Amino acid sequence: MNVMTERLIQIALLVAIVGGWQLGVAAGVIDVFFFPAPIDIFDQVISWIADVSFYSHVAITLTETVLGYLVGTALGVAAGVWLGLSRSAARILDPFIKGLNAIPRVVLAPIFVLWLGLGLWSKVALAVTLVFFVTFFNAMQGVREVNPVVLSNARILGGNRRDLLRHVYFPAAASWILSSLRTSVGFAVVGAIIGEYLGSSAGLGYLIAQAEGNFDAVGVFAGILILAIFVLIIDSILDIAEKRLIKWRSSASERPA
Repeated sequence: MNVMTERLIQIALLVAIVGGWQLGVAAGVIDVFFFPAPIDIFDQVISWIADVSFYSHVAITLTETVLGYLVGTALGVAAGVWLGLSRSAARILDPFIKGLNAIPRVVLAPIFVLWLGLGLWSKVALAVTLVFFVTFFNAMQGVREVNPVVLSNARILGGNRRDLLRHVYFPAAASWILSSLRTSVGFAVVGAIIGEYLGSSAGLGYLIAQAEGNFDAVGVFAGILILAIFVLIIDSILDIAEKRLIKWRSSASERPA
């Protein structure tokens, strides 16, 4: 099955789902109070896009997502590599890490609001907590999966700690880290939206919370649709970056010594 056929099947599934939904609403089988008509949701999305003030909400959510994603990824990779290399430190900190990871992130949102206020950074902090552990566990496992034979050969050739990190540990953990980067994008968006939903004056989460407060199911579904498109765009950007990085790594590994 080629790519074109797969795309056609995807489009057919989307048309079938949306078309069936619309027909169910028109026939009175689906209650519009709970599931509004797709055409109404589409009209709401168009009206938001046509409104200039809407883009300020998008910019705020995007800023919170990007900051939470970058900070959480950087901290997660750094901590994962450190504890992956230091088994004793990992054993000492293990119960604390498991305890922190077990805390529901929704519980942390009000605490961050108390500490950092209703502004940008409380949402960034919540996004960081979601992204951090995904990247952390993958980076730590990637470092621990290094082939001991390769590591021994690098040490025999005179590689110091910095050389081992650069040429052995990071390349070995790269596939683990890259896989976590794709997953953590959604978590960064979730963190930003939950923070906005629980307390903010702007952002896509604020728009959804406002629509829910007015019992506006059309606005809620329109916000969800925009968030889905938002995540798909970010994921596509990461997909392109990942393919280029993998291509670069492949060409580098094939280069003669």
